[in-house]
Amino acid sequence: MLTITKSRSDGESIGNCPFSQRLFMILWLKGVIFNVTTVDLKRKPADLQDLAPGTNPPFVTFNGEVKVDVNKIEEFLEEKLTPPRYPRLAAKHAEANTAGIDVFAKFSAYIKNSRKDTNEALEKALLKSLRRLDDFLRTPLSEEIDADAPGDLPDSSRSFLDGSELTLADCNLLPKLHILKVCSAGLL
Repeated sequence: MLTITKSRSDGESIGNCPFSQRLFMILWLKGVIFNVTTVDLKRKPADLQDLAPGTNPPFVTFNGEVKVDVNKIEEFLEEKLTPPRYPRLAAKHAEANTAGIDVFAKFSAYIKNSRKDTNEALEKALLKSLRRLDDFLRTPLSEEIDADAPGDLPDSSRSFLDGSELTLADCNLLPKLHILKVCSAGLL
């Protein structure tokens, strides 16, 4: 399997692309051996145009077939790389797939905003989205709840969105949260 991703400004190192990072995480978790080829988008090689005309990385090639849409690549990998050889990464709880779904969009709107008059509203929207994600992570999943236990529900003890193991939901959200963390550190 070959994964093609955009490069950094040096034209060779792997660039900062949450979509590529998502695919790398999935392939790594599945235990797939894969090669990464970087592409300098300023100097796209001609053979890239032939491989996936009109699109930008990331791409995945598998048995000579090119996949270009990240969501379709994820579906393809989950469909083709199945147990018992490869772990299933789909979340058991549907809500894990949508937890934090708007965090990156809210962050992008806030960080790219150039209008001072909308800054406060965008910041509030981002904080509200982060609070919803935090609330989801604190709320125990059904298997964490002891119906016979007295008192209030305890906070969740899970490590990831869907439980104790990384899933496709985490592969989607974690690269975006990493970008948010790196950019936020630069703002402080």
